[in-house]
Amino acid sequence: MSTFNRPEITEEKIELIRRLIAENPDMGRTRLSVMLCEIWGWRGSNGRTKDMSCRDLLRALDKAGKIVLPKLKTTPRRAGDRKGIKHLAHDETPIVGNLKDLQPLRVEIVSSKDDIAQFKSYIDQYHYLGFDRYVGENMSYMVKSRDGKALSCLLFGSAAWSCRDRDKFIGWGKEQRRHNLNMMTNNVRYLIYPWVRVPHLASHILSLITKRISIDWEEKYGHPVYLIETFVERRFRGTCYKAANWIKVGSTTGRGRDGGHHNAILPIKDIYLYPLVENYRSMLCGDAVEVR
Repeated sequence: MSTFNRPEITEEKIELIRRLIAENPDMGRTRLSVMLCEIWGWRGSNGRTKDMSCRDLLRALDKAGKIVLPKLKTTPRRAGDRKGIKHLAHDETPIVGNLKDLQPLRVEIVSSKDDIAQFKSYIDQYHYLGFDRYVGENMSYMVKSRDGKALSCLLFGSAAWSCRDRDKFIGWGKEQRRHNLNMMTNNVRYLIYPWVRVPHLASHILSLITKRISIDWEEKYGHPVYLIETFVERRFRGTCYKAANWIKVGSTTGRGRDGGHHNAILPIKDIYLYPLVENYRSMLCGDAVEVR
């Protein structure tokens, strides 16, 4: 059985989930997700069950009212300590002015223990989605002014497994996507701190990142990336991506980052792509790329 197959969430599968919950009232969410992965053959490239992805799916179905998950067996952490993330104090002195007064900006890769704690704290406190977890291969950046004032942070992770409009734009098939998806990355979080009000800052930061991320990725993982994606909820305008020349290629179906769901269970988002090389299509649509 292929280790890359992902189940299409039909009404029959939803009914299976409901039945398993009803028949096993003492079963926790973790055990439920493992059981479903075993039934569906949902495994990663390492052969392990994709139970974390399955739990994400279950939470989305619960939020959409399709199922009612069993109560958590452990007491949820208080706000500010969710998932072990400490909310640290930050200098919130307003930064207002012209971009030229902050340049040249300092783009720093987040790597030290202290920087990771700061990064998670910023995202979890000030981004509307909070900090969830690192997804697959990833890269984190913090951006500061020339005199060291904190301005922004960005997180890049694994690209979505399937996305109809994106895949059509690239022109690859399922096998090409399966082999070469790691040659893409997803800008999963982008935050300009709420006390920073500087015109054109957001698009300028994106331009700086796109010039270096492939080199940074190759130094960390041994292979480059050729294309960046991001997904913007339609209540936002995506202004900074447009200003930085990202390409809007369509919209999601609301089925989640891993796809495979029959009905929309998440907000519809606009899809933006940024090619890092001119021949990105041939690189992504070619044979499997060997990772050193």
